[in-house]
Amino acid sequence: MTDEEKEGRADTNIVYVGNKPPMNYVTAVMALLNSDEFDEVTLKARGNAISRAVDAAEITRNRFVTNAEIKSIKIGTESLDREDGRTSNVSSIEICLTVKKSNK
Repeated sequence: MTDEEKEGRADTNIVYVGNKPPMNYVTAVMALLNSDEFDEVTLKARGNAISRAVDAAEITRNRFVTNAEIKSIKIGTESLDREDGRTSNVSSIEICLTVKKSNK
């Protein structure tokens, strides 16, 4: 399956963080974690949205899903083509939150 096919799927456990308030992303993460389908969710952000992704992860972990843990944090740099044809480097982050499902 290609990356484009993965991004088009509705059953993905990735939340892309942008310019909305952090609580919007907290709600999305909680919905995925509280579903029976996923036991981990990844927050992805670039550039100025990185701090919003960290805020969303910490709000989720400390206020709403207190048994959530940070499984991994990956940081990197992505090269993006600008409108003027040049390439610019943008920082990126992936925060993977996981919850241990209780056996009922």
